[in-house]
This record gives sequence, C-alpha cells and structure tokens, in this order.
Amino acid sequence: MELRQLKYFLAIADSGSFSRAAERVFVAQSALSHQMAQLEAELDAELFLRSRRGVALTDAGQRFYPHAVSILRQTEEAAQSARSASAEPSGKVVFGIPHSVSNALALPLLRAVRQALPLVQLELTEELTGNLIPQLRAGQIHLAVLFDDGTLSEFSWTPLLRERLYLIGPPSSSAKRPARVALKHALAQPLILPAQPHGVRPLIEAAAQRAGLAPPPVVADISSISILRTSLLAGLGQTLLPLMPLKPELDAGLLQATAVTSPPLDRVLALCRSAHIPLPAAAQAVARQCTAVVAALCKEGEWPGATLMPPPAA
Repeated sequence: MELRQLKYFLAIADSGSFSRAAERVFVAQSALSHQMAQLEAELDAELFLRSRRGVALTDAGQRFYPHAVSILRQTEEAAQSARSASAEPSGKVVFGIPHSVSNALALPLLRAVRQALPLVQLELTEELTGNLIPQLRAGQIHLAVLFDDGTLSEFSWTPLLRERLYLIGPPSSSAKRPARVALKHALAQPLILPAQPHGVRPLIEAAAQRAGLAPPPVVADISSISILRTSLLAGLGQTLLPLMPLKPELDAGLLQATAVTSPPLDRVLALCRSAHIPLPAAAQAVARQCTAVVAALCKEGEWPGATLMPPPAA
C-alpha cells in the first residue's frame, strides 16, 4: 500500500468520478484505475461501486475512508513537525465539540486561538458525542470535548469542568416554579432527551439506575439543540440539560430551570486526544488554549452552572 494510492482513493471518493479525480491529482485516468485495482487486490476488497453516473463507496470503502484520511493527515503532520521543530506552532487543527457545549466554548476558543496562535488554522466540528468518539479514535480529529461517563479509558484525557444539569421547560402557569426538584420527581416528567448513546442520555439513565428508579418517560428523542429548543418553547415537554445550551431563552424568561437534587445531576467535561496517535505541536498548543479558556470562563462566571476541575496530579 502506497501513500499515493490513498491520495487517489480519497480523490475518487470525494469527487465521485475517476475522470474528475484524475484531473484533481494530475494523473492519467488509466494510471488511476490501475493503482486502484492494485489497492483493491492488496486489500482483497472492492472499494467502489461503478456505474454510468459515477462511483460510490462500497461498505468496505466506507470503512477504509476514515483510515485513509487519518494516515495521510499524520504523514503530513510528521513532515511539518520535522521541518518546523523550533518554529511557532502552525498548521490545521480539527477540534470536536458536542452540540450542548458549543454555545459556551466555540467562540471564546476561536478568539483565543486566533490571538495567541496566528499560524494555526482551527477547524471546529460540532457533532453528537457518539459521532465524535469514532472520529477521535480514527485520527480524523485531533481533539474533542467529551463527557466522562466511565468509557474514556481508550483516550488520553484531562478533566475540564463539572457542569450541573437542570430540569428545563416552559414557565409554570399555575404556581411559582420551585428552586429545586428531587431527581425522582425530575425523572417522572415527560422528557425530551437526546437519543442513545448521545449527549446526556447515558448519564441520566445511569443516574436513574443507581437511584433504583425506572427509566425516564421520554416523549421524544431529539439530538439537535435547535429542534430541542423549539420543542421546549412549544410546550411539548421538559429536558435535563446544563444551562448554557439554552441560556438566551432562560435569560429572556421563555424557559425556566430548576436545580436537580437528591442526588444532583452533573456531568464532567474532558478534553480528549488519541492515546496512540502523536499530537502535533499545533494541536498541543490548541489544547493549552482550551484549558486556559475554560478556566477563565469558569472564574469569570461566564459559564453558569459550571465548576472548574482541579488539574490532574503530576
């Protein structure tokens, strides 16, 4: 297997055509076809479905695609690291953020990186946590903020903050909404939650199991913050989330939040990286910026409901 074959494979997959891919990588179409035939023979798998309309990836091709992306990215980063060992960090860094965290972290992190690391191109990808994990595992992204639900052992990770979860829904029309609600009563409400295994859903169901309670009555599985917001405003139910994803609606009084107690619900946000793939200097610098930004947001009260985690022991 050769690096050029991986480049050709990605060009074909991304363009959907051997002829367009050949133009993109500046080789004859016959040479491109020959290299792909050699690659498929070596892998003992057909990578493309060919038709008059073009080509599409087979199941094997779809599985192979993220590995090809990761390998080429790592070779480019290795070469860049060797060329600029003593220079200012530079290059592209792909950073994954869950939907429910982006409202708090995305803009401050972008600003901090632009100011402190002008040669770094930061690409933020907002995804469901269940989608971020395989991308981080395969090396498609360098860093990701994930939730510590006891399954992060395959990654190198640093805890960032602990974030309280609240029962959030439309304002009560009959009486003043209480300041707090027991977990048992919160889980008895008609809830709108992310689908398994995304977001806070595993944490909530684990908390119910520890407390000996029945699984929460979920009236809708919604993994989009924007659709969840619309559903809450329409009065379709309540949710269990931190404050930040819905802060504008809470500040405007369109939604109300009640702290969950007995026991409280919270989640730990962690900055994660692959335990096996070397992190380039630019990504290391972005990780330091992320830690500093989170610390500043917590200390300045810009991340309501969050408590900064102590740094790990040396």
